[in-house]
Amino acid sequence: MRDRPIVPEGPPVDDAFHKSILDNLYDGVYYVDRDRRITYWNRGAQRISGYSSGEVIGHRCQDELLMHVDDSGRLLCGDVCPLAETMSDGVLREKAIWLHHRDGHRVPVQVRAAPIRDESGHIVGGVEIFSDNSEHTETRRRLEDLERLALLDAVTGLGNRHYLETWLGTRLDEMARYGWVFGVLFCDIDGFKAVNDAHGHDVGDAVLRMIATTMQHALRGGDVVGRWGGEEFVAVVTHTDPAGMAATAERLRALAQRSALYVEAGAVRVTLSIGATLAMPGDSTEALVARADGLMYQSKSAGRNRVTLG
Repeated sequence: MRDRPIVPEGPPVDDAFHKSILDNLYDGVYYVDRDRRITYWNRGAQRISGYSSGEVIGHRCQDELLMHVDDSGRLLCGDVCPLAETMSDGVLREKAIWLHHRDGHRVPVQVRAAPIRDESGHIVGGVEIFSDNSEHTETRRRLEDLERLALLDAVTGLGNRHYLETWLGTRLDEMARYGWVFGVLFCDIDGFKAVNDAHGHDVGDAVLRMIATTMQHALRGGDVVGRWGGEEFVAVVTHTDPAGMAATAERLRALAQRSALYVEAGAVRVTLSIGATLAMPGDSTEALVARADGLMYQSKSAGRNRVTLG
């Protein structure tokens, strides 16, 4: 994080009553001036993003803060920023995007941007309201079940290998009975040993949590991701087809690439190599995972940070 600059003038929140209302909203709310420097940050914004008002006031989103991206990982803080566009033409905008959490992972949010005008009607800044777009209810219920059954990975908070094997067995049974197609993504963090060697295992564990949380947010409520072991993760994508598998895998890859953990030595970034495959009649859990694992190694051999579908 850069040294905190002098706070610029911008749209104020002077009224204590109105400020109290904003601070007690569940959604995040922040104001920016014409230069898109943040002048107000409510408690909801802190809850969703992890950043306190003291860490963001006077900064811009792209100053190693929220760094909004779309599903493909494209950075939106340049010419395609919804808030910048709104301040340019005065038209309200709403968009589903991903923000960068203080802990490094990506969080899906629904943003609504509006211009702020002075008494003469001139646009002097903008306001963005953002709400958490995660499917938290299903995730919380699943995690409670896993914890009770001792199927939770202690480092990442995801299901562990035993849980994944059980889940895959159930999905294979369903496919045999009802024809419900599903797929597996085998994901490996590229260069993870170098992270541990350079920064130590505490940072390595934080990187595992960052990637785990980003992947968890990037999946639908009915899909599952767990830690297979080491720096390997397995995601099970239900009711899908080759195009859906490819899109899901690419979303995970792009969002992982756009995640970053900030430590004293600077930003720690990693990428994912992913193997993606659909389950086939007659597959066992071992055969299915082995096939996805082999495709992941093809991604490694082809240069890493890519998806191989097979």
